[in-house]
Amino acid sequence: MAAPALISGLRGVLKERVARWFGSRLPLADSVTLTQRTVYILPTRPGLMLLLTLAVLLIASINYQLSLGYLLTFLLAGTALAGMHAGHATLRGLSMNLIAPSAGYAGASMAFDIQLTNGRRSPRYAIGLGLLDSQAAGGLPGVARRLAWADVPAQGASLVQVAFTPPGRGLHRLPALTAETRFPLGTFRVWTVWRPAAQVLVYPAPEPAPPPLPTGEPHSEGAAAQARGGGEFDGVRAYRRGDAMKDVLWKKAARSGHAGADGGGLVVRDKPQARRQELWLDLAEAGPPDLERQLSRLCAWVLQADRLGLDYGLRLGALRIAPGGGEAHRRHCLEALATC
Repeated sequence: MAAPALISGLRGVLKERVARWFGSRLPLADSVTLTQRTVYILPTRPGLMLLLTLAVLLIASINYQLSLGYLLTFLLAGTALAGMHAGHATLRGLSMNLIAPSAGYAGASMAFDIQLTNGRRSPRYAIGLGLLDSQAAGGLPGVARRLAWADVPAQGASLVQVAFTPPGRGLHRLPALTAETRFPLGTFRVWTVWRPAAQVLVYPAPEPAPPPLPTGEPHSEGAAAQARGGGEFDGVRAYRRGDAMKDVLWKKAARSGHAGADGGGLVVRDKPQARRQELWLDLAEAGPPDLERQLSRLCAWVLQADRLGLDYGLRLGALRIAPGGGEAHRRHCLEALATC
């Protein structure tokens, strides 16, 4: 029992090294045009069966001097040879351009688009793209588990979408891809392997049912608040979009006479609690001492605070992101969570 296991292990190590060597020879590029040096071809199982059938027909024709047997044998062989050249020409000269994907969350499937461009005057049929999966194919380069198929019109382009699941949070390089075709007869498999250079940022997976947001922390504005204007100490401030109309000091606005259509010149009551508290999302207060679970909770809190329109800050050890709001601030916080 030990010998078969040892042989199987050595075979797996050898296949892994061959696949690694094959991948190291491929340059990283987000755009590639296939040439004769980067397109490979091998017969499929039906192609091998056809080859065996042709051999039997040829031997029988020689033994029995069958003229029609010779005719059938060479007719089928010529057809297979023509199909081999047609299949190789389907990929040769094809341009593939990667459209970089946007950031996503760990554990979720991410999709990115690939544009196939055909510069010749005839269409290209049955081109499949997918992730390179050497393990599922026994270590053979260029074999994919699932393919997305498309036809590319003459002097036109087609868009193909490929999905993958990143291994975890952080900055990851896109996996190796393969393009293949078995057009027109299915007797030969023509393929290529492509290693994109683009990277994708993966945020932590948000906690499904996070606890409520932490309470605000007191802060001292002191002279900074006074420098912004005495209204902070008078309990009033300038009008902001979204403020309730009941908080507007209409009498003060009428005396000033500078109220515009967009709220310019209006002042509203500034709630003392809002001036004394600010929301901080702290790694040290994000639950159990498991970094990934803490980051998952912080991610959920960031999304929740952004959805509620709150200003919030983020503390990740020595890293501090000042309180703010909006899409840019949310993206900044999520990037910090992904790369910390």
